[in-house]
Amino acid sequence: MSITLDALQAQVMSLSKEDRSRLLERLVASLDVDAEVKEEWDELAAQREADLESCAVVGVPLESAMTQLRARFHG
Repeated sequence: MSITLDALQAQVMSLSKEDRSRLLERLVASLDVDAEVKEEWDELAAQREADLESCAVVGVPLESAMTQLRARFHG
């Protein structure tokens, strides 16, 4: 059974704001899926977590990092 874009849009718009938001997140995520890139990011995240846990690096508080970024990028 095929559904037209207009019919689908009408159904989506009848959902609650929260459900539309969840649907939007899922749709965007479905566009960004690249298994190889996701695997590389997962490996990088795991390595950084291990570095923090082993004290090989020291974390930076969020406010400090944001201040540095704002100064660097003027905004």
